[in-house]
Parts: sequence; C-alpha cells; structure tokens
Amino acid sequence: MNTQKTALYDYHKSLGAKFVPFAGYEMPVQYSSGIVEEHKTTRSNAGLFDVSHMGQLLIEGNEDLVTELEKIIPTDLKKIKLNQSKYSFLMNEQGGIYDDLIITKVEKGFGIILNAACKDNDFKIIKHSIGNKFELTLYKNLSLIALQGPSSSKILEKTINGVSSLKFMNGNKFSYNDKNIYVTRSGYTGEDGFEISIPNELVENFAKKLISQGVKPIGLGARDTLRLEAGLCLYGHDIDESTSPIEANLKWAISKRRREEGGFPGYNKIKSDMNGSLSRLRVGVKPEGKIIAREGVKIFSKDNEEIGSVTSGTFGPSVNGSIAMGYVKINFSKPGTRVLLEVRKKIYGATISELPFYKKNYVR
Repeated sequence: MNTQKTALYDYHKSLGAKFVPFAGYEMPVQYSSGIVEEHKTTRSNAGLFDVSHMGQLLIEGNEDLVTELEKIIPTDLKKIKLNQSKYSFLMNEQGGIYDDLIITKVEKGFGIILNAACKDNDFKIIKHSIGNKFELTLYKNLSLIALQGPSSSKILEKTINGVSSLKFMNGNKFSYNDKNIYVTRSGYTGEDGFEISIPNELVENFAKKLISQGVKPIGLGARDTLRLEAGLCLYGHDIDESTSPIEANLKWAISKRRREEGGFPGYNKIKSDMNGSLSRLRVGVKPEGKIIAREGVKIFSKDNEEIGSVTSGTFGPSVNGSIAMGYVKINFSKPGTRVLLEVRKKIYGATISELPFYKKNYVR
C-alpha cells in the first residue's frame, strides 16, 4: 500500500520536518528545534499540528439517526446540543473499543473525528450498523489542523473573528477566504486550543498565516509527550479492542443515562466492570530517576508479583521527569502504591500516580 501524504506535506518539508510513517501516512515527527523545544512552545505560547490523517466523517439524517447511533456509541446523543462535541467510543460486543472518537452535533446530523488507523474500518462498522437510511461521507478534500497553547485564542481571533467566544468542546462554522471552515475549541495536549477543519486547497495558506504570527510547527513527537502529560490515551496503545472504557478509567465518557440503560454493544461487560468485577485499571506511573519505561515494560509489586505493564512512557518536559501509563491489577491501583519496573532486564522503583501528570488548561 502506498504511503499517503497530507495536503501540508510539502509545506512541512519546507519547514525542515523529519518524517516518519504513521497510520499509513508520512507525518512530521519533529522540526529542527526538536521535540522538547516544540513541547515547551506549545505549553507557553502556541503550536500548530497537522492532524489531517484523521478521519472526518459526516452522517446526515433525521431524528432516527440519534436512535441508531446510540446503538453503537455510548453517549447521550439526545442531550447533546447543536455544535457541542463529546469524547466517546465505537464499542464492540465484548465491551472493547473499536476506536475512541469526538462526536459533534451539526446542523445536518453528526460530525465524527476518527483515528487515522481505524477510520476505514470505523466507516464500515457504522455503515453496517445504521444501514442505508443515512448518508455517510468520509471526507478526502478536508484537512484538519490543531492550534494549541495559551496564546492560540488570541492568535486565531486575528484571522477568524469570533472564535475566542467558543467554549471548550464547542464549535461553529466560520468563513475563511470566502469558504466555510469548521472550528472547535478542543485538542489533545492539555492546553487551550482549536481544531480547524478546512478545505485542502486553503490549508497551506491558512497555516502560513498562523506561522507568520509566531506560531511554531509541532510534530508527532511532541504531540505524544503533551498528551501523555495530560493523561490522554493513544488508541492502539493505551486502549484497543480488548480494553473496556471502565478498565481504561474512562467511565466519565459513558453518559449517565447510557450507563444505567445500556443499549449499546458490550454493555454487559461495562455493567459487570462497574459492579465490582473490574480486575485491572489504567493508572499513571512515575519511575524513579531518569529511566524511561516504554510500552511493554512489565510492572511488579514490591513482592515481585507481576501485576501489569506499561502502555505509554516518555520524558515529560513540563514535569521534568519520567512518566508512564499502564494497567495494573486493581488492588495495586491506588496512587502512592510502590511498584517495580523491569527495564532492559534491570529492576527500578516506581510509584503509582494520579492522572494527569500535568494540570489541564482548558477554557471552560
């Protein structure tokens, strides 16, 4: 299969990006200043991320669409307001997660942002589930960029009048160069920020305008360190088809009515997990010293019992230390619990930590 490129590929190249293959795309992993500097820039000012590899799906339909989508997505879609977004999941029958997603109520139905590696399969699952009564469009002609950081609102307002009045996890249609764009106040860094859905032919012009105002381009490397500090999951690593949202410590993302009523795939597993049969839980892990505990590192109790494993690990520039996430047996999941990590056949101490490692700065 040929590696795909986003509409900003040549622009990334001109900015000195180093590329890596990711989810079938050639994506910028970092620029000349390096991952740590890009991370700090996003936390202190504003960074621009190309996330156009992700799927942008529009499902158009009438009131029946809510009923049909609630059969596969455990969100209270009856309560969601126009232009409001929710973090949710596409569930399987075993209570696992086909994908985590952002669903937004728009004028004609619902817009859904899907993970790049899952988007084609997600489309098939949704299409099969809701049948042919509704129109599904997985856009190829739209780019998605994220402007993230404490200065992002002030900077974006200069280019798109009115965006600074958006609340967190809410969006709206705006105009740029006489074309419709859709902006949501959201992101995956733990900072205030925006995601902008924009036609491919306009995205480079738009990106250049932001860069000219002091915004720095940020690659996937810093995106990973930022989201991990904020305690956010990466699909295929921290959550997957074998993980229930309850195990993943994401119970809050299943609406209260849906937790009580069910009516979506895997509800029996979810109910069972909520009622005390949970055997493991996603936790934060703080290794001692300078060791980095990467994905796959085994976690042991202080009595040398194997109790889990790391799913994501890195150095956190904003917390100036090694951080990790993983799953441990439920009776070892309390913050402050001392554990051991096996890194390259040596044993190191660590502590179970609350998530996030870094306090989120969303504008509510």
